[in-house]
Amino acid sequence: MLPPIGQFLLVLIVWVHVVVCSFNGNHTDRLSLLDFKKTISDPQQALMSWNDSTHFCNWEGILCSIKHPDRVTSLRLKNQGLLGPISPSLGNLTFLKVLTLSANSFTGGIPSSLGQLRRLQYLNLSNNTLQGRIPSFANCSKLEELWLRNNQLDTHIPADLPHGLQKLALGGNYNFTGNIPASLSNITTLKALDFAYSNIEGNIPNEFAKLSTLQFLYTDSNKLSGPFPKAILNLSNLIGFSVAHNDLSGDVPSNIGNSLPKLQRLELDGNLFHGHVPSTLTNASMLYLIDMSSNNFTGVVPSSIGKLSRLSWLNLQFNELEARNKQDWEFMDSLANCTELQMLSVAVNRLEGNVPNSLANLSSHLQQLYFTKNQLSGGFPSGIANFHNLIILALYGNQFTGPIPEWLGTLKSLQELRLDHNSFTGPIPSSLSNLSNLLALTLNSNQFDRHIPPSLGNLNMLQVLRVPNNNLKGSVPLEIFRIPTIIEINFSFNNLNTPLPVNIGNAKQLTYLYLSSNNIYGYIPSGLGTCESLEEIKLDHNIFSGSIPTSLGNIRNIKLLNLSNNNLTGSIPASLGNLQFLEKLDFSFNHLKGEVPTKGIFRNITAIQIDGNPGLCGGAPELRLVTCSTTPLNSRNDQQKVVIPLASIVSLVIAIYVMLVWRGKQKRKPESLPSFSRKIPKVSYNDLARATEGFSSSNLIGKGRFSSVYQGKLFQDRTIVAIKVFSLETRGVQKSFIAECNALRNVRHRNLVPILTACSSIDCTGNDFKALVYEFMLRGDLHALLYTTQSDGNTSTLGHITLAERLNIVVDVADALEYLHYNSQGIIVHCDLKPSNILLDENMTAHVGDFGLSSVSSTASYFGDSISTSSFVIKGTVGYVPPEYAAGGEVSCAGDVYSFGIVLLEIILRKRPTDDMFKDGLDITKFVEMNYPDRISQIIDPDLQEDQLDDLWQEASAGTREITLSCLLSVLDIGLHCTKASPNERMDMQEVAARLHTIKEAYLKGN
Repeated sequence: MLPPIGQFLLVLIVWVHVVVCSFNGNHTDRLSLLDFKKTISDPQQALMSWNDSTHFCNWEGILCSIKHPDRVTSLRLKNQGLLGPISPSLGNLTFLKVLTLSANSFTGGIPSSLGQLRRLQYLNLSNNTLQGRIPSFANCSKLEELWLRNNQLDTHIPADLPHGLQKLALGGNYNFTGNIPASLSNITTLKALDFAYSNIEGNIPNEFAKLSTLQFLYTDSNKLSGPFPKAILNLSNLIGFSVAHNDLSGDVPSNIGNSLPKLQRLELDGNLFHGHVPSTLTNASMLYLIDMSSNNFTGVVPSSIGKLSRLSWLNLQFNELEARNKQDWEFMDSLANCTELQMLSVAVNRLEGNVPNSLANLSSHLQQLYFTKNQLSGGFPSGIANFHNLIILALYGNQFTGPIPEWLGTLKSLQELRLDHNSFTGPIPSSLSNLSNLLALTLNSNQFDRHIPPSLGNLNMLQVLRVPNNNLKGSVPLEIFRIPTIIEINFSFNNLNTPLPVNIGNAKQLTYLYLSSNNIYGYIPSGLGTCESLEEIKLDHNIFSGSIPTSLGNIRNIKLLNLSNNNLTGSIPASLGNLQFLEKLDFSFNHLKGEVPTKGIFRNITAIQIDGNPGLCGGAPELRLVTCSTTPLNSRNDQQKVVIPLASIVSLVIAIYVMLVWRGKQKRKPESLPSFSRKIPKVSYNDLARATEGFSSSNLIGKGRFSSVYQGKLFQDRTIVAIKVFSLETRGVQKSFIAECNALRNVRHRNLVPILTACSSIDCTGNDFKALVYEFMLRGDLHALLYTTQSDGNTSTLGHITLAERLNIVVDVADALEYLHYNSQGIIVHCDLKPSNILLDENMTAHVGDFGLSSVSSTASYFGDSISTSSFVIKGTVGYVPPEYAAGGEVSCAGDVYSFGIVLLEIILRKRPTDDMFKDGLDITKFVEMNYPDRISQIIDPDLQEDQLDDLWQEASAGTREITLSCLLSVLDIGLHCTKASPNERMDMQEVAARLHTIKEAYLKGN
């Protein structure tokens, strides 16, 4: 027994020990959190509460232990906009059980110190941009869930994971290598494995048959190959299984449904499976999603499919399934038992005959129904009348006949109605005007007659209305042009026979107007010029009369204008020459007269067609029209008096000109070229003249302020080349030629337009002549690819560009700029990067060049046609010029990065940075920022979302949609980082190129 003083000292020692321990806990965890905060950026001020005025256990995202009040047990900072590296100091939070930093922008590696948190149970670092290897978590013996999805980790799947792990999510790390390790089968507690969207090869190990507790296995969008993994058949507790978008082949085991009785989600789409759809699937009675699309399945759909009473999603499109008789169609009868069915697609198969009446018995919850591109016939399927929740109905590409029923107007949830390319007859039902949610109505290529119902103008959300290639008569309804959201109106190839509405200019969002091949008469309304969003107008093959409205010159974005084969009179408005985006103009076969303008598009005779107008005169010399008379001639005698002296004057001028040329040839010698690092073939002016048939207008492929580009055949093997001829009468172009040679002579890269040779000589008249010869790019430039329309004979639409093609292009351009900025010959700044400078060869490989540019280059820091001197400054093209250039800042590589970012955003949005919507302080960068990340599907090119409504985006597997969305978010994020206002905040091209390569490879592997 201690004396009282001893007892007091003992109590004091214990008290001091407790205080010290408490202080140490407070000090360690608090300082670790502050160190974590110090190393990151917090633009959203999510960590504002992390200050001395608040106890750290009350800071945002922090929970502390009840038993140990000053020790942090949980750190949750999901989706807070945090940027920067994760501090290793988090490894000092030794009481931590939960760590969630997902959906931020953390960079760098995963600190190895996290692998020492022995109490850690849950770790989620998903949806960041973490790189490097996954550290060892073998010491985290209590770890149950490890989430590292959607990062940029570049290692193999770890083999030394804790043996108590239940959930492992590593999907979306596109740089993973190797196979799925068989050692994972030793973690017998595993319930969920996610390896989707990675780079994994091989197959699912046979050892996985031991994972008796596994419930979810997602390996979609990898490089798995071989037959269906047999180990799966032993996983009787499996609930969700996806091997979509791999290279698996062979038959799907016929007993799959017997082996996996608890299965709820099955995704086999996008492989090479063949054989029949297993009938035993019906024994997996809990199935609610089946996606077996895009394979080679044959035979019929099992008639017992209706036993799956919980089925809500059945996607069998893009196979070779058959239905030729009543017995084959029995699957439709049985689907009536699937009372929760929301989506059914049997599109693009080999279904024939009439759709059975049992269609009417399908679930009233049905929202999406696709029968497209089969060989179906008969009348409009009557059973559809029961589906009042239907959002998408696609019957196009079949052989349906008869009228469209009026009851279709009762399906008021419809947003897309695709009935084109059938043989429907009769009138277009006026009841369709009741579909108030309709966004797209396509009725083209049928046999509709009578008139276009004016009541369709009540569809206030309609964006696309296509009814070409029918037998419609009557008027063009004014009401259609009053729809505030209308983007495309296509009434071509009908028999419409009234004037256009005078108030046609009300359609402010109208972008495409196609009225070709009708009998529309009267004047072209001047109000059409107020439709400022118009990009394409086709009014050809009608009987319009009167003059061409000068107001058409106000449509700033117009790219195509076709008024051919009408009865138009008067002159061609000079205002059309001011339309900078106009690419094609056709006024042929009218009764136009007067002088042809010489500005803008009228300089490019390959872009205009004016044949069949004998009254036209003047214009570009290449048109070879008669010279316009400037003085009225009153009589035949007056004409004779004028002709004689003019002939004498012309002869005298020619004689003097020939003499001067001869003298010039005696005195001049060709200038020497800058030396190239490689031997180049020599060509003369005569060689180039012969190659281009005398620089014929038929060989002109592009023209700008400073140069013209011709296609020609050169050298002994008659190689097709592109010849850039400099307009030497323009100030600064002489120096531009030498500067461009100096810039290009020592650079070689697969993504630069290859220069073959150069010519500096005199032409046939004795004048200086300078040209550069490049490899010919068969696919033209990126601007044309993005904005040139294609026609199928009935409709004209923008050409389809897949996401993969766009990724290839941006990666190619990034590689080119990286080379220019970091090549061993010194820094080269392009200074005028834009879509028209990006050329595409026959393999769709992108090459940075300068064809048709209206700027020149400086040998010090430019590539292309820009210059920066004390007397003359051109720093690029409006819309692509970085803000520091506009403020007088110095040219730098960061300027190219900005221009690249704009081009990248433009490629994804398919919207020019000079679009009219970008005004009042809004530009393309801010527009993306406002909608990123939650609303990007509303702003990206609709072609990427719906593949022009033909790719059936809505039925794509969840995996496909997720990988596409992830890819788009990553690409747009790079674009936003490149277009920061401050040059110092932008990425450099090395980082940009590296990231884009990663994104591209991941996307391609997943598809």
